[in-house]
Formats: sequence, structure tokens, C-alpha cells
Amino acid sequence: MNYKMIGYLLGQIMRVLGLLMLLPLLVGLIYHESATVWGSFLGTAAALAVLGTLMTLKKPEKKDIYTRDGMATVAAAWILVSVLGAVPFTLSGNIPNFADAVFETASGFTTTGATILNDIEAMSNACLFWRSFSHFLGGMGVLILILAILPQSDTRTMYLVRAESPGPTAGKLTAKMSSSVRNLYGIYIALTVLEMLLLLFSNLDPVPEHRMSFFEALNTALSTAGTGGFALKNASIAAYDSAYIDGIVTLFMLLFSINFTMYYLLLTKNFAQVFKNEELRFFLGIVAFSAVAIAVNILPIYGNIFKSLRYSSFQVLTMISTAGFATADFTEWPFFSQMILLLLMFVGGCAGSTGGGLKVMRILLLCKTAFREIKCVLNPRAVVSVKCDGKAVDKEIVRSVSFYFVLFMLLAAISMLLLSLDGHAIDTTVTAVITCLNNVGPGLNEISPSGNFAGFSSWAKILLSLDMLLGRLEIYPLLVLFTIRKK
Repeated sequence: MNYKMIGYLLGQIMRVLGLLMLLPLLVGLIYHESATVWGSFLGTAAALAVLGTLMTLKKPEKKDIYTRDGMATVAAAWILVSVLGAVPFTLSGNIPNFADAVFETASGFTTTGATILNDIEAMSNACLFWRSFSHFLGGMGVLILILAILPQSDTRTMYLVRAESPGPTAGKLTAKMSSSVRNLYGIYIALTVLEMLLLLFSNLDPVPEHRMSFFEALNTALSTAGTGGFALKNASIAAYDSAYIDGIVTLFMLLFSINFTMYYLLLTKNFAQVFKNEELRFFLGIVAFSAVAIAVNILPIYGNIFKSLRYSSFQVLTMISTAGFATADFTEWPFFSQMILLLLMFVGGCAGSTGGGLKVMRILLLCKTAFREIKCVLNPRAVVSVKCDGKAVDKEIVRSVSFYFVLFMLLAAISMLLLSLDGHAIDTTVTAVITCLNNVGPGLNEISPSGNFAGFSSWAKILLSLDMLLGRLEIYPLLVLFTIRKK
């Protein structure tokens, strides 16, 4: 393990995190908030700048970063930003309990969107912006942001990106991984700005309650980009009761759930490769089927097929994208609809998107592997390979996907067992773990879209925070960090 290089990279992260805290500081000044609020960001930013500078004064002679180093760096970085990012919440008095602040920050950076806040609208604008901005930063990845800003060797970049990128594999868009990272971030920012501008058109609505201010549109776009779900209203997106806003957020939850490589291929006019992408077709098929099935199921509630489709489409996208926004309390819908949404929590977005969950590619490969095993049982002498996009999938990837699923379910079972000690109802306990591991946000009973996680004890919130990190980093980096042994 190259501990000196890992320490150096963590120092860089602290400096960048401190620099980014100047944005909520600016928001606090613009809205004339108290010195306690903007001062909490200024003090934390200054401390991070000093500590980060001390850690990066001397660049290590040995700069090599390999798989194990990359995973340890990513895991340590995410724990670091979750803890340090919580400091302004506590210092400002917006979230006095530090365990609560860590939960809220981990939920922000992992783009889970689960909250402990009973009154979101009572928070300062600076802290509201920091919540939403943490979604934006965590959506593409903390390390990927650093790599997009600071020059690194291409080999080092590859190992860090592989450790942090969601999905079975991480590939290059261009010959250089560093260039690929910047291209991805360019697409990410462009989509975010586009959503914000479209949301601002809500101001043409004659009903004032249906409109979004610039601040609300910006924060909603930041949250959607990271498929996080932190809203500025206690009622989430339902507070606006606007078909236009619902439609725009639904569209962009879909767009941010698709592998960003597809957008690069579209920009380079490689349309054929996009249209024949099996993961994309499978994902869109799941979304379409789920939206229609739920719309038919909830039709008696809304009495109008278009209204049913509006609410079903939004809730399907918010679950499969793991965004966690709400326009309705789905716990009041029929059990059939609730079960579909619960299953969509596991599916998640496409590999290479900002969505959480197991990822569509893994579900697709697991299904193909199951069918292959059935064929082999029926004909033991047959040689059947798992194919995707017309090509045979490497046996190592198939094995890795199967092992990841087993490990995921094992960790979920252990977390549920531990969380049951906190004394909550079984549906609250089970869905709390599912929603945190899959980075979704809402669950059932106490943690439904109209509830929150405030009722859990401090130790339970830390456990769920670890589940969020495990889900966002896809397990391995944290396991590597906790199993490091000095030779």
C-alpha cells in the first residue's frame, strides 16, 4: 500500500472540499443570513485548507496507485467528506446533533436523499444549498471531481475511477482516462444546467404555487443530477402540484439514470451503438412496463388515466433512478404498486449513470446467467456463453456479478439483523436497510415519503450511513479499507 500517496490525495480532497464550501458561504451572504450560518462554512473551509495544505506540502516520490490503493483512497475519501461535510450543519445550529449531521451529509454525498429533518423549510438557505450540492458532487463521484480539476497520471486516474464508478466495469471514452473524466463532467454539467433552465419556465404558470424560483430550480436540478432527492419543501416536489414541473423532473431522472457513455456516443454520431445497447433497451422496457402497470392499478384512486400516468411515471423513475423525490405517498397506493416500487429499488439505474441500486446491467447479466444454467441442466454437454450486445461476456465478469449479488444480499441481511435491535416495526427496519443500501431515500411506514429517519437512534443512523456508503461505493472499497494489514 502506498500510504504516503493516499495521504497526499486525501489532502487534495480536503483542500477542494474547503474550496467548495465557499459556495454555500456565498449563498448565506446573498440571503443575508446570520454570521453563525455563513461563518460555520468559512471556519470549516479555512480549517480544511490549512490541513489539506499541510498534507500536500511534499509530494511523495513514489506516486504509483494500483487497485488496492485506489479502493482504499476512495473509501477513506468518502468517509472523510461525510464527516467533514457535516461540520457546518452542526456549527450553524441547523442540525445540532453531530450523528444526525453525519447521516444527512452521508445521505447527500451518496445521493440517497434520506433525511432526519422534520422541518426542511426551517433550514437556512446556505445549508439547503449544501445539501443539494452534496448530491451533485456525489453523483459523479468525489474522486472523479478531483481528477477532473487536478492533473493526475492516466494510470493513477484509471484505478481511482474504477474504484469509484458505479456498475460492473469502468471504461474509457477517449484514449486518455483523464480526458474521459472531463468529457463526462461536461455532459453532467450541461444536463444539470438544461434542467434548471427548463424548470425556470414554470414561472410562466399563472398560479404562483406552481412556480419555482431560481434558487429552487437550481437546487432541484442539482438534486436530480445526482439522483439524490433532497428537496427544499417538506412535501418534496408534491408541494408545487405542477404537471409541468413533475414532467421535467421525471424526464431528467430518466436521463441521469442512463449510462453517460450513451450521450458521448450520441454526440459523436454513433447512433447505431446506442440503439442496439441491450442494457438501455432493458432499462427503458422496465420503466415503461412498471409505469403502465402502476397507472392501471392506481386508476381508481385518481379517476383519470393521464393523471395516473403522471404520478406512476414520476414514482417509477424516482425509485429506479434512486432519486427519492415524491409527488405522492405511495404507501397509500395498492399493495401491487408498492411491490413494484420496492423491486425497482433493487434494480437501480444503468451502469455508468448517477443512479444507485444493483444496476440494470447486473440484473440483466444475472437473468442471462440463470437462463444459461437452465440450458446447461437440460443439456449438460452444451457449451452456452452469456452474451450481451451480441458479444460473449467474459466469464470473470459473470462470476464477479454473481458474487457481488450474494455479498450484497448477505450485507443487507446482517444490517437488517443489527437494525432490528433499534426496536422499529419490521417494514420500517427492512426497507430502511434496502433504501440506504440502494441509495433510494424513502421506504415504508415511519420512513415513507411523508416520514423521515429522525426516529432512529444515533448508532442506528451511523449503521445506515455505512450502508449508504457501502451501496454508493459498491461494497468493495470499504471492505478493502477495513481489511488493510501492514506487512
